[in-house]
Amino acid sequence: MNALITHVIFDLDGVLLDTEKFYTAATQEIAKQYGRSLDWDTKSRMIGRDVRVAAQIVIDALQLPLSIAEYVEQRDRRLRDYFPHAQAMPGAVALTASLRARAIPHAIATSSPSESFGLKMQQHQAWLQQFAAVICGDSAGIRALKPAPDVFLAAAAAMNAPPAHCLVFEDSPAGIQAAKAAGMFVVALTDSVYNPEIYQAADLRISHLGDFNLQDWGLE
Repeated sequence: MNALITHVIFDLDGVLLDTEKFYTAATQEIAKQYGRSLDWDTKSRMIGRDVRVAAQIVIDALQLPLSIAEYVEQRDRRLRDYFPHAQAMPGAVALTASLRARAIPHAIATSSPSESFGLKMQQHQAWLQQFAAVICGDSAGIRALKPAPDVFLAAAAAMNAPPAHCLVFEDSPAGIQAAKAAGMFVVALTDSVYNPEIYQAADLRISHLGDFNLQDWGLE
């Protein structure tokens, strides 16, 4: 890869933390109340999106007799119990440690609001300290969430990094679209349960963070 990468930006859910299963479980619990079941196609359209957009997607797809506000209230009540138990994704701690050892600045850019972010990171405060910046969906200056590029551009600005020199790790179509809209390079962390076409816009596709080769991107 000929890109000059100087900074790295990570999505949170499904990239650094194994939290997507919590969102899936919460939605399945809600759907089950009405005799419905969440399918992977619908899930793939929800990941990485603003909560109200994701709510409308699942309400329409599963024909749930709920308003957006009712769905979000039920979902968030469940998620608040799940989030403090979030564990790191396989390879995430090792990859960020490698970046730190090479003095490569790295940040987190997530659509999650700061309250949810805090719950998810309760067990990971020492790890959190090594990131140069954290941008949440309700951080100052964020006007639109993924697939808009705002959170990634804000993370780059916080590190004084040109967007063209940033490499983003993402797992969702909306996140990949947002990173590309920001003018950044993207590594997609794939999941075999989804149609592989959702990752097509990424510059690199890997199924495990341990598969990422720093040397290929000039980060050694």
